[in-house]
Amino acid sequence: MAGTFTIAGQTIEAPPLEPGLYLVATPIGNLRDITIRALETLAACDLLACEDTRITRRLLDRYSIARKPVAYHEHNAAEAGPRLLAALGEGQVVALVSDAGTPLVSDPGYRLVGEALAAGHRVIPIPGPSAVLAGLAASGLPTDDFRFVGFLPAKDKARRDRLAGLADARSTLIAFESPHRLAATLRAIADLFGPDRPVCVARELTKRFETIGTGPAEEMVGRFGESTVKGEIVVMIAPAPEGQGTPDATDIDALLKTLLADMPAARAAREAARTTGLPRAELYSRLLAMKKPDG
Repeated sequence: MAGTFTIAGQTIEAPPLEPGLYLVATPIGNLRDITIRALETLAACDLLACEDTRITRRLLDRYSIARKPVAYHEHNAAEAGPRLLAALGEGQVVALVSDAGTPLVSDPGYRLVGEALAAGHRVIPIPGPSAVLAGLAASGLPTDDFRFVGFLPAKDKARRDRLAGLADARSTLIAFESPHRLAATLRAIADLFGPDRPVCVARELTKRFETIGTGPAEEMVGRFGESTVKGEIVVMIAPAPEGQGTPDATDIDALLKTLLADMPAARAAREAARTTGLPRAELYSRLLAMKKPDG
């Protein structure tokens, strides 16, 4: 389908596209981060699917693209997906965008991609903005090996259990978090990973109030844990230190007994977590067991 887009008052005709499913990355905040290729795809596609038509409409209006987007999200994927596949089967150009960033990152698009590939359709990525990569690049944390873990669980116990299972990871960990849970998440990271583990909090990336802070976990608790935080947030955690592993049980018990002789159990657990890299909650439970008469 022929189409045009406008940049700085200049109207540009989009070139025709081959049939297929186009995965189009869109800005995570600043609309000027859109790529020329993305604009060409949005202007020339036959069908544009998105998470929220209101959000995508703002992007289309900014560049004078005359397309009417249709909704495709986790709540209607079972109904909308077959319609998109049918359009691909008719030889149409279908573009898929998320509300912001690269499609398929924490959204249901991967199912559609799998079905499109299974049906023999072309899948064409149109790369561009990504909160994961933007945050990582500016964090100052190691970038040679990283792991995206999506959104952490909403409930505190489940979140702590998830983090405890990641504490020994040798990769930089990247997670999305909501503003009202950030304080609890940073507290859990300091407790489970140790107060000195480097952490980066990036909020409102590419937007007017962009904030990026990197420092020891306990410092990040103080910086972001006591104020009202707003906006989209990416949390990154440095890899476990080299040589960190699970200490011998005898050594752990000896350390705990030494610490317990000089301080309360809660503080002893924190100090042991700092030394061993083990989760504080696990060490605290071990301390309580040791204090029992038969422990």
